[in-house]
Amino acid sequence: MPIRLKKLIGMFLLVALVIIYALVASIFAVARLSESGALVHFLFFLLSGLLWVLPAMGIIKWLMLEPRAKR
Repeated sequence: MPIRLKKLIGMFLLVALVIIYALVASIFAVARLSESGALVHFLFFLLSGLLWVLPAMGIIKWLMLEPRAKR
């Protein structure tokens, strides 16, 4: 796969990941944490704010892989 195409796909994947993850985390927070205290809110948003990094690292790792040599 050409590197430019790979970077374009990776960019769209990262943007989609951030948008979808933020929406899901916000919907979950509104649905489940409305009666919770400030500490629970803080811990949820701290953890969910850091958790998106794991799939983003997978996408970035895929972007950094060298293309296989043609045989």
